[in-house]
Amino acid sequence: MPDSTFHNEEQTDNGSIRTVLVVDDSRLQRRILVASLKKWGFEVTEAESGEAAMEICSQDPPDLILSDWMMPGMNGLEFCRKFREHSNEGYSYFILLTSKSEKNEIAEGLDAGADDFLTKPVNSDELRARISAGERILRMQRELSKKNRIVSETLDELQRVYDAIDKDLVQARKIQQSLVPELSRKFGSSSVSLLLKPCGHIGGDLVGMFSPGVNRLGFYSIDVSGHGITSAMMTARLGGYLSSTYFDQNVAMEKRFNRFYALRQPEEVASLLNARLIADTGIEEYFTMAYCIVDLRSGGLKMVQAGHPHPLLLRKDGSTEFLGEGGVPVGLVPDIPYSQIEAVMEPGDRLLLYSDGFTEARLENGDMLETEGLLELIAKCDSQHSGQEFLDDLYWNLTQVMSSEYGLEDDVSATVFEYNGP
Repeated sequence: MPDSTFHNEEQTDNGSIRTVLVVDDSRLQRRILVASLKKWGFEVTEAESGEAAMEICSQDPPDLILSDWMMPGMNGLEFCRKFREHSNEGYSYFILLTSKSEKNEIAEGLDAGADDFLTKPVNSDELRARISAGERILRMQRELSKKNRIVSETLDELQRVYDAIDKDLVQARKIQQSLVPELSRKFGSSSVSLLLKPCGHIGGDLVGMFSPGVNRLGFYSIDVSGHGITSAMMTARLGGYLSSTYFDQNVAMEKRFNRFYALRQPEEVASLLNARLIADTGIEEYFTMAYCIVDLRSGGLKMVQAGHPHPLLLRKDGSTEFLGEGGVPVGLVPDIPYSQIEAVMEPGDRLLLYSDGFTEARLENGDMLETEGLLELIAKCDSQHSGQEFLDDLYWNLTQVMSSEYGLEDDVSATVFEYNGP
């Protein structure tokens, strides 16, 4: 038990009892308790009524309260209840002194907020033992309060950090959206339309198109490995490599006779991008890609598939054909050869490039959509819709079948080229 050297501020913070309030309408009973408590080294304050005790507690709540139950005016039970209602963040241990021993009366005291009971007349050794028990409770309570305060402060700090990151991500999304300045564009009688739906603020998918001159067109669909900021930074870089504005930076083009730009062959573009990524030490990201060029005069299509989902050729007569043999992602293996696929499109045909955000979307039964499900989504699209409306239809149909539990787990993107002849 404490002596005169036992109490200091650090000990109080750790749960030691330093100050005690004795509440009893009997001056003799107060004297007996105060004498013992002071002998043990406590700082003791007295009150002869519940009202006086409440006044003291409102100014400086003690660590321990010893209160008689039976008092005129506000009795000990009422005082305990009122004290608990008005107590601040700190906790005071409350012992009721009573001659009552019935279980229902003890339950009433506990319900009012009492921590312990002592039967009058109070035994000195029992009082010391109850105070020791109270110190253990206070120590645990204050330790818990301290930890809760630390947790609360940490959560506040995390919220501030989250808000700052969220603000940055909102701005980052605007920057990423600027990589796709137009979602639909006409090239003669043909057109290219784009869809880009990141699963978070920012994503790792990229779609785009460019034309160095009349009847020459290039378009692509890219999916960078991983998610989030790192993938988004890679898409920003790739947006520069395949710029629709700065042809001198676009690796898919080469300048000829110092007069005009021509489109490189798709297989050459994949090899150039692969070499650039492999040469950059410290970069672990890679990406899948479907890149196509088309001669708008003839409908001649050349394409490279680098690990990307198989492009889907939608013929005017309603037949469908998945193109390509898979290929290896860009930036994964050095000096890998890429093969080129060729096809001829007829007026009215469409070519759909899409990311695995479509085919790997989770359905309500837990299965993935797969290519068969993609064909079903396309069949549900309004036959009168083309271009951007077709892609919006396709995405809406996807949201209707995907799992409500998992939602959009991956970025969803697509590029559709509609050929309508020269």
